[in-house]
Amino acid sequence: MSSAMPTPEPRPAPPEPAEPSAPSAAAERDPALTPHIPFPLLHVDELSLWYGEKRALESISLAIPERKITAFIGPSGCGKSTLLRCFNRLNDLIDGIRLAGDIRLEGASIYDPALDVNALRKRVGMVFQKSNPFPKSIYENVAYGCRIHGVNRARELDEIVERSLRGAALWDEVKDRLSDSALGLSGGQQQRLCIARAIAVEPEVILLDEPCSALDPIATAKVEELMQDLKSRYTLVIVTHNMQQASRVSDFTAFLYLGRLIEYGETERLFINPLKKQTEDYITGRFG
Repeated sequence: MSSAMPTPEPRPAPPEPAEPSAPSAAAERDPALTPHIPFPLLHVDELSLWYGEKRALESISLAIPERKITAFIGPSGCGKSTLLRCFNRLNDLIDGIRLAGDIRLEGASIYDPALDVNALRKRVGMVFQKSNPFPKSIYENVAYGCRIHGVNRARELDEIVERSLRGAALWDEVKDRLSDSALGLSGGQQQRLCIARAIAVEPEVILLDEPCSALDPIATAKVEELMQDLKSRYTLVIVTHNMQQASRVSDFTAFLYLGRLIEYGETERLFINPLKKQTEDYITGRFG
């Protein structure tokens, strides 16, 4: 039997850099794409992405405000989750992708070849559509990321676990059974546990990919309330198919369609007075 190590899969080529700070000409002309963002944390510059020959994102430019909730809305297949996964480079794990343009976090390109991708993913955490607790105890689920990053002192971990569970509004429900399996929690509790796990490593940004799609209305309300609490400390970006949810929880909303950014602005204005007919048609249910 051969003992040779398997050949690692090639990483996607770094994207072609865009001009660092100038918005696209189209965005510069179009008030529907350029809301006033006083403190942007993330900048997307002319980002395009292909899965093989299929173009999934087309020349997207937008700024994500710091310590606000930004929602991506649009019909299935419009590129919302693809764009979200670009922010912590999870798309790197997919074979055959190609990128052009850039994303900058606090002014620095996240596609810089010298960047440590694991360090980026510590700064930009992710909560997925389906809650995915590890088959470990509640305590170890929260402590897992900290252990990966070298934190192993029991007292320090105890403090992080309690702080994170409190931050996820879960501490009072689980404090007496931290050694129990996380798989025994309800669906809503598991999703809040995943949020606790994400914030345990103290990220700057939390990405949420349809975090309430599998939850009942009561659990959804708890997660939405939690998001409002979290935005005082973190920048949140959420993908949702639920336009009512976007209107309830987000400060800014981006409407995507067929891989293109159609409209982006303050949520209240976009839902009450959209500037694009296509946006109006979507939010009033004429298509989607």
